[in-house]
Amino acid sequence: MRRLALTILMLGLVTFGGGTSAQQPSATPAPPPAPPFGTPVTLSQAMKIAEAAIAEAKKIDVMMAVAITEPTGDLVYFAKMDGAPYSAIQLAQAKAWSSARFRRPTQAFNDQLAAGNSFFLTFGIVAAPGGVPIVHEGKLIGALGVSGGSGGQDTQVSSAGLGALK
Repeated sequence: MRRLALTILMLGLVTFGGGTSAQQPSATPAPPPAPPFGTPVTLSQAMKIAEAAIAEAKKIDVMMAVAITEPTGDLVYFAKMDGAPYSAIQLAQAKAWSSARFRRPTQAFNDQLAAGNSFFLTFGIVAAPGGVPIVHEGKLIGALGVSGGSGGQDTQVSSAGLGALK
């Protein structure tokens, strides 16, 4: 009888896991929760953000394009510095769109791509640093995309742009 009970218990552990085998953590951690939507960025806020980003780009002597969108990804303000690469025009806008629509920095997509996860690329997302959500008073009001430098330079300039709202 004892042997039968032990056999049934072992069969249950093997069949249902019995809590002895912990679930493996996923290869990629879940992203933090996205901020709630707020009133879209105003033109004056967008211009202030762009001004700060351009000032930083000048400081590091890199010519850039700067795009600010609403949370929908639609353009509110755009500026291209003299001498910025023509490719930076569409890239800045695409970075802002990606960051706005998916409510996270484009660096997060870059990190996922580096880890071998490319599924999100099927959605037309730009996985290059320089796109950041604009969060004001805890709410997403838009996104900023900059392009024209290296990934680190684009990140530096976008951070300076965001700093203008603080």
